[in-house]
Amino acid sequence: MFIILLKFSDNKSQASQFMEDHKKWIKQGFDDSVFLMAGSLQPGLGGALLAHNSSREDLEDRVNNDPFVAENVVNAEILEVSPAMMDEQLKMILKEAA
Repeated sequence: MFIILLKFSDNKSQASQFMEDHKKWIKQGFDDSVFLMAGSLQPGLGGALLAHNSSREDLEDRVNNDPFVAENVVNAEILEVSPAMMDEQLKMILKEAA
C-alpha cells in the first residue's frame, strides 16, 4: 500500500493550466483500481492519494506521468506502507477493491 503526497512547488500558479489533465490522470488511477482515495492536503498544500494493486516501480512511472508532476506544479513523494493493523471497515474496502 502506498501514500502519495503531491505538495505544491514554486510553480503552483500553473495548476489551473494543467488541472483538467491532472483530473483525467486521477480518474485513470481509479479506473485501473490503483487509487483508493484522493484528496487535498490542508490548508491548500497540495494533494494526497492512497494507492494499492501496483508495484513501486509501476507506481513511480504512473506518478511521473501526472501532468502536475511533469510540469513541476507539485513535488511527489511516495511512501510505501506495510499495514500491520487496520480497522475492519478498511479491510472490507480493500477486499472489495481487490
